[in-house]
Amino acid sequence: MTRNDKEPGSAVSVRGLVKHYGETKALDGVDLEVREGTVMGVLGPNGAGKTTLVRILSTLLAPTAGQATVAGYDVVRQPRQLRRVIGLTGQYASVDEKLPGWENLYLIGRLLDLPRKEARARADELLERFSLTEAARRPVSTYSGGMRRRLDLAASMIGRPAVLYLDEPTTGLDPRTRNEVWDEVKRLVGDGVTVLLTTQYMEEAEQLASELTVVDRGKVIASGGIEQLKAKVGGRTLRIRPADPLQLRPLADTLDAQGITGLAGTVVDTERGAVLVPVLSDEQLTAVVGSVTARGITISSISTELPSLDEVFLSLTGHRAGAPQDAVPAETHEEAVAV
Repeated sequence: MTRNDKEPGSAVSVRGLVKHYGETKALDGVDLEVREGTVMGVLGPNGAGKTTLVRILSTLLAPTAGQATVAGYDVVRQPRQLRRVIGLTGQYASVDEKLPGWENLYLIGRLLDLPRKEARARADELLERFSLTEAARRPVSTYSGGMRRRLDLAASMIGRPAVLYLDEPTTGLDPRTRNEVWDEVKRLVGDGVTVLLTTQYMEEAEQLASELTVVDRGKVIASGGIEQLKAKVGGRTLRIRPADPLQLRPLADTLDAQGITGLAGTVVDTERGAVLVPVLSDEQLTAVVGSVTARGITISSISTELPSLDEVFLSLTGHRAGAPQDAVPAETHEEAVAV
C-alpha cells in the first residue's frame, strides 16, 4: 500500500493486531483508527499492551498477526518508508546527556539524511520553538526534567513527522513541567501533526485527547469520545461509603443481585472505601438507597457526582489506571524489526 492508497482522513489504521510472548498475549486482536490532525489517547494500566502497540506501529517490533498502516505505509512491508514520516518520544529521555542540546538535534538530523545546512537550520528552529535556545550549547546533563522532555519532543520532530507517538511522555514529571509538555503537544497538533498518546494519567487524556481507546490485558475494551465513555457508566455516580469497610463487597453483591445498577454494575473502590454505582435516573437512585436501607448496612456517607475519567476507567476495568497487571516479557533482540 502506498501513501496515496490510504483511507481519507485516517492517519493510523490497525486491524486485529496480535503480539504473543509464548503463552502471554501482550496484544490480543487490537483495532484502532486515528484521524489525521487529532490526538488519540490510549489508556491502560501497566502491562495492558500500550507500549507494545507503540513499538509495533513504530516498526521496532514485529506483530504476531494482524495489519497496521501508518500514514498509508504498512508497518511490516514498508518499514523504511514509514520511519521517515513518524516521530517517537518514549517514557524516558533518549537524548545523549553528554552532548549539548544543539548537537543532539543536529546529530539526529544527519542520521535522518538531512544535508548539513538543513540539519543545522532545523536544530536552530526547534531549539527556538521549544524555548531552549539559551541552553543550546550546554550539556543535556545540566537540563531540568522539563527541558529534557522538551528536547526529546524537539528530537522527535526533526524529520517533520506526520504522525508522532508519545508513550507516557510525562511519567515522573512535576505538575508544572507536565503542563509545559502539554502546551507543546497542543502546538504540534495545531500544526497538523497526528498524535498517538499512551498514558495512565486521566487528566492528561482529558487535556490532550479528542478520542480515547481503553486497553486492558491486550484487548480494546472501550473507545470513543470522552463524553461517550462517561455516558457508558451513567451520567452520575453514586458513591456509598459503609461505616464498616468489610461491608464493601456484601453491599456491592446485594445491589448487583437485585439488578438495579444496570449493565455496568457496581465497582468496589477499596482504596477509598466506597462502592461506586452508575446512576441513570432518579428512580434508580431511589431504588439503590432503599436497597441499602433494607439491607441494614450502616452508611457513613452517600454522595452523587458526575463521573471523572478515572472513575470511567475504574468502572470499565475494575481497577485504577495505575494498577499493575501481569508483566509482559521483555522483547528479545531477535523479535525486534531491524532498523
